[in-house]
Amino acid sequence: MAQRSLADPAVTYPLVPVLLGGCPTTSLDGAPAPLDVAYAYADVPADSLFGRPAAHGLDRWAPLLPPLAAPGLGEGDTPLVPLADGVWIKDESRNPTWSHKDRLNRVAVSAALLAGAPGVVVSSSGNHGASAAAYAARAGIRCAVFAAPDAPPATASFLRAYGATVLAVTPREAVWPLVRRVADELGYHPVGNFTPDAHTGHPFGPEGYKTIAYEIFLGLGEVPADVYVPTGYGELLFGVWKGFRELVLLGLAGRTPRVHACEPAAGAPLAAAVRTGRPAARVPVGPTDAYAIDCAVSGYRGVVALRESGGSAHTLTDAQLRSARAELAAQGMWFELSAAAGLAALRATRPAGTGTGTGAAGDGPAVCVATSSGFKDSGTARRDRYPELPADWATVRAALA
Repeated sequence: MAQRSLADPAVTYPLVPVLLGGCPTTSLDGAPAPLDVAYAYADVPADSLFGRPAAHGLDRWAPLLPPLAAPGLGEGDTPLVPLADGVWIKDESRNPTWSHKDRLNRVAVSAALLAGAPGVVVSSSGNHGASAAAYAARAGIRCAVFAAPDAPPATASFLRAYGATVLAVTPREAVWPLVRRVADELGYHPVGNFTPDAHTGHPFGPEGYKTIAYEIFLGLGEVPADVYVPTGYGELLFGVWKGFRELVLLGLAGRTPRVHACEPAAGAPLAAAVRTGRPAARVPVGPTDAYAIDCAVSGYRGVVALRESGGSAHTLTDAQLRSARAELAAQGMWFELSAAAGLAALRATRPAGTGTGTGAAGDGPAVCVATSSGFKDSGTARRDRYPELPADWATVRAALA
């Protein structure tokens, strides 16, 4: 295993120390070049990995992951749920802290242990912070989370339960220098982004996310035609694409699916980067309730995933997101608004009832990744109580009419 530059894969570094600020020797129009993890695929026992599972969750895929030094919490093995028209939902809310971020933090906290760090640090007001706190607690190290004062109630409860140190620093633009000082002066290992001008992210992060692709392949018995992914910085998008790309390299699949970025129209930096031909973009972010993916900057990883897979960038209104969330809730699945972005993008191009669950070109299944539980929404637990009703049959019957 080695770290390699996405800008120039010939530029490689040892697996450790993890280079958190991007590649030191390559750049992309002034943006830090993200690092990827490369493997000797010829030495990977593909048949045994994709046969009957020998271990649960991420541990099953250990030969295709950086060292899993941190103990797990049963992350992964999330279900594929079919909708009535054959579209499949990959339900990541079933992870230990109810989001896809558990896959990332298993490998990122492992990197912290490999580095001998006393703790981890992350800027997050949602899923990432809650997950990092859980895996740090499991590993017996500290966790510092720079969170917004108005973080969703469920996130605050997670952080409190896991014993994280929560730093509700304002203004938010002051957070990045403070994250760097916590890392440089206190030795904490950043498990999120470390470069504010363009997103590079943790080099190990997409390695956890790529296991979603492995599980989709196992669950369907084939490569889907299209995968729709809620997209903030683009790490999840890249990880899903990389997982399918590795299936091709292992000789298990003949192609990758088209992966699609699904962003709120209030910002959509990845769509802007693709539109302007840049490796990354910064955009103003308008009002949106999709707080988990309302990013102002994108990263080169997302551009790579769209370019290499032939996918596209979709921008979505809050109304489209709410409609998709309501459709999922009607099927018994409750997700936060951001998590419904995948289905919202698919429905924008193919409304419910107009197809048979095939991809955009009619050439195979379509899968929508749903990232996190409805408990994580910013409005959950802040709503008014139900109105009290008198205990008489006429009132109850009228309510049910």
